[in-house]
Amino acid sequence: METRLSFQDATAFATPLLAVLAVDVATGKDDEPLVALMTTSDAISSAVAKVLETGEFKAAHGETLLLHAPNGLKAERLLVVGLGKVKTLSINEIRKGAGTAVRALKPRGIRDLAIVFPQDEALSDEHLENLPCTVLTRALVEGAELGEIDYDTYKSDRKDTAVHSLTILAAVVEPSTKLEIQIGFEEGLILASAQNFTRSLVNEPGNVLTPTVLGRRAAAMCSEFGLKCEVHSTEKLKKLGMGAFLAVAQGSVEPPALIVMTYEPAGGSRPNSPVFGLVGKGITFDTGGISIKPSEGMEKMKYDMAGAGAMIGAMRAIAQLKPKVKVIGVVCSAENMPDGKAFKPGDVVTAMSGKTIEIINTDAEGRLVLADGLHYAKTLGCTHLIDAATLTGACVVALGTLNGGLFSNDDATTESFQAGLAVSGEKFWRLPCTEDYHDHIKSQIADIMNTGKNRAGGATSAAMFLKQFVGDTPWIHLDIAGCAWNEESKPWIAYGPSGIAVRSIVEWVRGYSN
Repeated sequence: METRLSFQDATAFATPLLAVLAVDVATGKDDEPLVALMTTSDAISSAVAKVLETGEFKAAHGETLLLHAPNGLKAERLLVVGLGKVKTLSINEIRKGAGTAVRALKPRGIRDLAIVFPQDEALSDEHLENLPCTVLTRALVEGAELGEIDYDTYKSDRKDTAVHSLTILAAVVEPSTKLEIQIGFEEGLILASAQNFTRSLVNEPGNVLTPTVLGRRAAAMCSEFGLKCEVHSTEKLKKLGMGAFLAVAQGSVEPPALIVMTYEPAGGSRPNSPVFGLVGKGITFDTGGISIKPSEGMEKMKYDMAGAGAMIGAMRAIAQLKPKVKVIGVVCSAENMPDGKAFKPGDVVTAMSGKTIEIINTDAEGRLVLADGLHYAKTLGCTHLIDAATLTGACVVALGTLNGGLFSNDDATTESFQAGLAVSGEKFWRLPCTEDYHDHIKSQIADIMNTGKNRAGGATSAAMFLKQFVGDTPWIHLDIAGCAWNEESKPWIAYGPSGIAVRSIVEWVRGYSN
């Protein structure tokens, strides 16, 4: 999709479809919905006034109203997209609204549209005062670009429903505001493209995206965007003493891949600035190993590398946004397979850090590869660590599919990460990771076990395991098991990979750069 920005009046813009966002401004709990368009255009308001008077359109989340040949407009059609209650209006609702507008075109065979830049003068100053123009524009672009994609890649009768062009229309005259909108537009394209790159990786089947292929695609991305990249395999892991990572990989004929991506700011980092380590779990297919999973739903274990995909996507965006801090991405990729050489319950393996690990369940493999990845990132000089992984079903049970789990050993680092969520629009809920949970992973014959003593608090047990390999380094662990895959299509995004964590990680890194 070709996405453009134009500073002109939407009323006079000729397009097959013009989309405008709307909210319900009714304040009382039992009040009937009162729809307000997020535009200052009298012509657009007049074109839709009679229909709104009927009360049929309530501006609910994802609700749309399509009018043909709207009076007073050059557009052939006018689409009104609901964002819900104004009191809950956020950047993410703007993002979803843009995605809804784009996806509404696809089944109708419409190939081009324009979206009116949302302005709050039609409402009141309080509604969008915390939503600056740069972020608003970025959200519009992100939502539209994310919404346009459908993951039917391998269908032989795949239908062409692609939207060809989108124009963001902003009737703005102030030079400073134009600059803010232009910056947001460019950032939105970068972040959406990075997230869609992550989604494309996560969507690939395990027979296509092996660890070796993931390494090649990461290296190609790095070459395109000016990042340094090294891809290592079995011999390097042995040399580094990555016994935990190797244990997972040994049951597969596919060799593992240790992918290291490095971003160096132009002119070098500022004195005493942090070095960020982005560590991703890259299990390109997970059978569970000897502790094999039930067959139902196992096909989705191709997305067990979504954490790795998020880190590769984040590095792609970082390379273009150019923060003033050094960032190192470390991806630990392997298949977890149950052949005759596979590691077994009861085995004891030694991680790169020297810690010994009693294997209780071979399906708790993600934390093993991350253990070596986190420690390795520290040896590369990282002063702040974040990992992302589809790590535990327990986190899905605890939080469902709306929030990812967030664990950390440092309150200040957590606060800095959470501060960016209002912009990224992604949801992470902090869960405990305190020392009183350590007894849950104590082993009788090794330093620690790779699972807890029982199923209780399984997500925290996994986080506590990872915590043993970061020491005093400020660290965040994101368990994205419930959010990495959209189980159903929504008005603003397709079924399939979500690309979660890319925007939040980039926002966190940039927060230290400003």
